[in-house]
Amino acid sequence: MKRQTRPATSGAAGRELAVPPLRALPWPVVAHGRQMAPGEHFPPHVHGWNQLAFATDGVLQVSAAHARYVISPQQALWIPTGTLHHTRALGDASFRNLYVADAIAAGMPAQCMVLDVSPLLRALIIELDGTRADDDGPYYAALCAVIAAQLLRQPRHARHLPWPQDARLQRWCQALYDQPDDERPMQAWAAQLCVSTRTLARHFERETGMSVRAWRTRLRVLRAIEWLAQGRSPTVIAHALGYASASAFNYMFRVEMGVSPLQWRRSR
Repeated sequence: MKRQTRPATSGAAGRELAVPPLRALPWPVVAHGRQMAPGEHFPPHVHGWNQLAFATDGVLQVSAAHARYVISPQQALWIPTGTLHHTRALGDASFRNLYVADAIAAGMPAQCMVLDVSPLLRALIIELDGTRADDDGPYYAALCAVIAAQLLRQPRHARHLPWPQDARLQRWCQALYDQPDDERPMQAWAAQLCVSTRTLARHFERETGMSVRAWRTRLRVLRAIEWLAQGRSPTVIAHALGYASASAFNYMFRVEMGVSPLQWRRSR
């Protein structure tokens, strides 16, 4: 594993955690579990194997491959071999990470992908984390095989927040991420970045694959998920996101997620 140049990150400062010093995987699947406090994070790094970033409790923010992901306990992020990534706990989190060898990852995505985590897969991850391979090798090997099969059966989602590579666009996106209720029009941002409004919109879409409007909607959904998981009320979140009313926020969230904010939180 190598530490790499730090990608843009956000959130409150927190303690940096050491990346587990593995040089090779002793088994096809290896679990790494630990408790993480709010703001604690791993530095940017890469692995010589695939990773499943997952937390049985709490919410994780993962920056990987020029995108940001917010992972709740019913989801995990598949991170392919060699992908630069950075993980942060947004609150208290029970981090249960899987390292998965390429040899048993056939059929898994070649890019970062959010996966649903079924109750069975969750239980298998916890069981693997609590099992010593040296004590019962055949049982540990059987767990690895079942987990590999279960990973292929989990529904996949493409919901993430693309992050531009241009330094000026990164500063703009970071400002909007930190202050999603900032309603300054494109013209004001273009003037601040010393480009025309049309050039800014065209450059942004080329780097992210999304219009500014669609990107801001995705941003607000992911920030809402972060804050809902932390226990904030929909009314407080609506104002923090710049909505004039809770009903306007609820409508947006239902359109994007298929359920109301409170239904989403109860389901988790």
